[in-house]
Amino acid sequence: MASSKLGIVILAAGKGERMASEQPKVLHQVAGRAMLGHVLAAIEPLGARRVVVVVGPGMDQVAAAAQPHETAVQTERLGTGHAVLAAKDKLLAEPLDQILVLYGDTPMLTSEVLSRMTARKAEGAAIVALAFEAQDPAAYGRMVTDARGRLEKVVEAVDADAATLEIKLCNAGVLLADAGLLFELLDQVGKDNPKGEYFLTDVYGLARQANQEIAIVVASEEEVMGVNSRAELAVAERAWQDRLRRQAMARGATLIDPATVWLSADTALGRDVVIEPGVVFGPGVTVADGAHIKAFSHLEGATVGAGAMVGPFARLRPGAELQEKVRVGNFVEVKNATLEAGAKANHLAYLGDATVGAAANIGAGTIFCNYDGFAKHRTEIGAGAFIGSNSTLIAPVAVGAHAVVAGGSTIDRDVAADDLAFGRARQDNKAGRAAALRGKLAKTGQKGRT
Repeated sequence: MASSKLGIVILAAGKGERMASEQPKVLHQVAGRAMLGHVLAAIEPLGARRVVVVVGPGMDQVAAAAQPHETAVQTERLGTGHAVLAAKDKLLAEPLDQILVLYGDTPMLTSEVLSRMTARKAEGAAIVALAFEAQDPAAYGRMVTDARGRLEKVVEAVDADAATLEIKLCNAGVLLADAGLLFELLDQVGKDNPKGEYFLTDVYGLARQANQEIAIVVASEEEVMGVNSRAELAVAERAWQDRLRRQAMARGATLIDPATVWLSADTALGRDVVIEPGVVFGPGVTVADGAHIKAFSHLEGATVGAGAMVGPFARLRPGAELQEKVRVGNFVEVKNATLEAGAKANHLAYLGDATVGAAANIGAGTIFCNYDGFAKHRTEIGAGAFIGSNSTLIAPVAVGAHAVVAGGSTIDRDVAADDLAFGRARQDNKAGRAAALRGKLAKTGQKGRT
């Protein structure tokens, strides 16, 4: 278990220049959540007493995303060690006995890895370093260990000899240390290096000189993946999608073609849910047991009840609530609307800002006109009501229980329960006039071509 006096500092001051973006790097999204949000989610089970996110000057967006946690400003970007020191005063505003240092651009990091670090720390090491075995170590710093597997030092690739370059165990940059020791060591770190920066990794060598034990926890290369460019962002997205798909299937959902289904980090799929190919889940979607989402549907901010069926080609926007056994079919869009149990809208409809009662039927081509150019208004459809095809309901309007609206109607007044409503012009048939009309149109067309 994590210490009850654990402090966490998350370094998020980097400009992310390789992203070629006006948006701070750590706010770029992976699986529908900012990278910083993924890190904050990973630390939540640790129960830290204090969390401080280090930002750069003017990074108000990052500070807002870090809420309710505090932020500290690194006024000059002088390296990772300098960034941790920027958080010192806020971290130590109350007693802490351990400090965990993380990075805001590592969206794949898991709570399980961090828990292994805290467990290893509880065994007595002064510092726990996170490492990974790289398939291609390339420019990563190498973790040089002793015969007992304890860290001796980190050697950067540019400073490594041939034997050191053969080491596959690489530095992930994450560490957990005794609070007092960490800041004592950071005060000794210098910047006599080509970059003129204070490197956090220098604390390892200083700790060994002081005969402090440094333990190592090994994570997968994927788990410690950092993101510095758009290309790396895409790699992280694919990795998160693979993780989410595996989790969904392990929990009892069927993904017919997993590679074509896109999930968000908070997508919740129940047991025996079936997801057909080409479905996209934006943030904030919950799908209850036994629901079926057909191909090429898009859901965001929506709740789908047990046994409901959605799609194909349906769109559920934020605020859509489908209760049990609801049917929403092809090219139906639902926004900020509740469809109660057994309601149906099977074809070509827009249902916005509404309540549709249990077992009501919404015909093809129906539109709820919810916006008058200034404000949104609601449409209320009673239980068991029938709305005929190609109807237009101009909100605010209510249709009572078991009422019937004739197809092709425009309804701008309330319809009482069990009433039959017509809102269309009377049909007038002109006997034999079709031939005359065709002749007239043919002559007009010939003149137009001359």
